[in-house]
Amino acid sequence: MKKQTRRQFLKTTALAGASAAGCSLLPGCTSEHCRAGRQKKRPNVLFLFTDDQRFDTIGALGNEEIITPNMDGLVRTGTTFTRAYIMGSTSGAVCMPSRAMLMSGQNLFDLTDSGKTVPPEHTMLPEVLRKAGYVTFATGKWHNQRQPFARCFTAGANIFFGGMSDHYAVPVNDFDPAGEYPKESRPRRQGKHSSELFTDAAVEFLRGYKDDKPFFVYVSYTAPHDPRTAPKKYRDMYDPEKLALPASFMAEHPFDNGEMRIRDEKLAPWPRTPAEIRKHIADYYAMITHVDAQIGRVLDALRETGHTDNTIIVFSADNGLAVGRHGLLGKQNLYEHSIHVPLIICGPGIPKAEKRTGLCYIHDLYPTLCELVDVPVPDSVKTTSLLPLLNRGKPVHSTLFFAYKDIQRAIRDDRYKLIEYSVEGNRTTQLFDLNTDPAELNNLAHDAAYASHLRRLRTELLGWKDHLGDKSPFWQTFTTQKES
Repeated sequence: MKKQTRRQFLKTTALAGASAAGCSLLPGCTSEHCRAGRQKKRPNVLFLFTDDQRFDTIGALGNEEIITPNMDGLVRTGTTFTRAYIMGSTSGAVCMPSRAMLMSGQNLFDLTDSGKTVPPEHTMLPEVLRKAGYVTFATGKWHNQRQPFARCFTAGANIFFGGMSDHYAVPVNDFDPAGEYPKESRPRRQGKHSSELFTDAAVEFLRGYKDDKPFFVYVSYTAPHDPRTAPKKYRDMYDPEKLALPASFMAEHPFDNGEMRIRDEKLAPWPRTPAEIRKHIADYYAMITHVDAQIGRVLDALRETGHTDNTIIVFSADNGLAVGRHGLLGKQNLYEHSIHVPLIICGPGIPKAEKRTGLCYIHDLYPTLCELVDVPVPDSVKTTSLLPLLNRGKPVHSTLFFAYKDIQRAIRDDRYKLIEYSVEGNRTTQLFDLNTDPAELNNLAHDAAYASHLRRLRTELLGWKDHLGDKSPFWQTFTTQKES
């Protein structure tokens, strides 16, 4: 099926459920209220994006140890996609391709230089909204170079071109209408935490916004990425000795996954100890609670300025993080803790306090948001709109594919997950039943009772390889390596 035909089909099926969902702004809706709403103006979009936040770090979604009142509020007022994922990474800097996919609607193997930059032929989400008449504003982390940023945004403040930084000395740029952003002019803001710095910029923009045009506000935090240095008030909320160890805590990973000594993994010594991991978890939770408080400030400004009722709010993260699970600390792997992320959408026409369990990628947000605000999806976009899943609970993916560099590939369906490793001539296979083993501890790959699932998922994995044009050396040696 051709791409445009498929998109039209998905849009049609999504609209069939719009009335039941109480939609007032979806494209194609014929209700009088909807027509009147669109005649006034398209809805605004507020996109809140965190860095390294794992899917299970929101109180309202079942984590009884973490304090996240504002994220909890989004869960109550919107729709949560409980099985949202990133596709993976061809770089150790996992956030870089993740953010490039999000903004371009491309799949992992369509990116340029692992997403370090985004070429002009890949029309970006803020770019298409800008062309549709939106004022587009950004603050915070932008990990995909300066020129793509310049063609996306009409305004901005406290812009960080980079991957990570000292949270109290983050190098930021003021907005440059010429889009040049020379490195030598980058000021350093001392003494204020990055989450507060970026929130200040977003709040100032919202409070000063007087334009009749709709806005797209992108608030891209660097928290809870390390160094995990939350203000003392938030660190004091978590006593490491009172925090539970994850079910998959291990002193060391049981085999070489091909990325055992990357920077993230060197943040704690080996073997990992319970006390060390509890401290890391406490610092991680403190950073999330602090950024939650800053998100609350942005939401307060949205409400105080009268924009809440006409604003679609998106909350998500660029990847997860192990923090002691499977003996790992980082995100350079394909376990659930590193590729499974939070995703919540709130706003006009969005079902409230509901969950969707269908599989999805966060870069599916690109066509989804375009359709929610009635802007044509560019032909360059290769992902799938979530509107059928949002409005009718209709799945849009039967399986999801994941990759990490040339050493790991994975696939999951509604229940089972296969991870294949190819490291220095050795092949390792893991098969998990995520329904009964969400911590991914019981490898079923060599259990004869699951042989049919193993064969089926391997066939699906190869199908995704061809579909995505994955030409990694992983596949050249995969069939000849000895399985361990």
